[in-house]
Amino acid sequence: MLDLDANRSIVPPRDAATVLLVRDRRPHPSVPRLEVFCVVRHVKSGFLGGAVVFPGGKVDDADRHPAWGTLAHGATPFVTGEEDATARAFAIAACREAIEEAAILPAATRGVTHVEALALRDVLAKGALDFMAVLEARGLSLDLASLHPFGRWVTPVAESRRFDTRFFLAAAPAGQEGAHDARETTASFWSTPREVLARFDAGELQVAPPTHRCLELLTAVASTEEAVALAGRLSREPICPKLVQTRGHGGESLALVLPGDPEHEVREARVPGRSRFVLRGERWLPEGAPG
Repeated sequence: MLDLDANRSIVPPRDAATVLLVRDRRPHPSVPRLEVFCVVRHVKSGFLGGAVVFPGGKVDDADRHPAWGTLAHGATPFVTGEEDATARAFAIAACREAIEEAAILPAATRGVTHVEALALRDVLAKGALDFMAVLEARGLSLDLASLHPFGRWVTPVAESRRFDTRFFLAAAPAGQEGAHDARETTASFWSTPREVLARFDAGELQVAPPTHRCLELLTAVASTEEAVALAGRLSREPICPKLVQTRGHGGESLALVLPGDPEHEVREARVPGRSRFVLRGERWLPEGAPG
């Protein structure tokens, strides 16, 4: 799933974006239930192959085109003083990846049905029109203010493929059920965060540390409204895990330590939860620092 080498020359990270698509379900009128949309990356993918992730990918040059200024508005900057065009490019990439990998178009300024979302993805997959042209042809634009920053994770320097990824949270539009693309992703499902983590604990799923931590955070909320409020409280400072050797009851292992861990050079914690993920077998499990 990860290709880590502590002696590797540092590779500059590429800009990327991902989106946590959430919805409210009520199995009982008095019991709200938050669900999140997950996809499974193709096992042959060069990065996180076989893992459960949220729809996302790298920021393309077309996402930065200045013409987007007339079709996409309201992006929230992650960094103080960040230019509007930069903030917009990350949010546009999140929307584009959502339609490509999940057949869900967040932030659209008018309603899009599930059937229409599938058709939009089919047009994009053919490659004749880019994302901007597809939206223009259907009279659509993007209200990027509906994408809420949910964290910024930078791939460890020990990884061969590195990304500086902005995580967004967005309510899935009504009527858009989602579907994986059967190319980059091989499966998809709606589930509560707690259920996904239970399947990971049972060894049914592979989940990378950033995805695991996002799911952990969402277990504390019961609705989309609460999830948006949670997003507003989270840090937007970059979280770059550091690879270290660690010793536990099972002997020597590897750990990815987060800011705030005693072995990380950044002293302040930037995300709630345990400060490291330790490789146990083939899974990275959240643990506290020794002692």
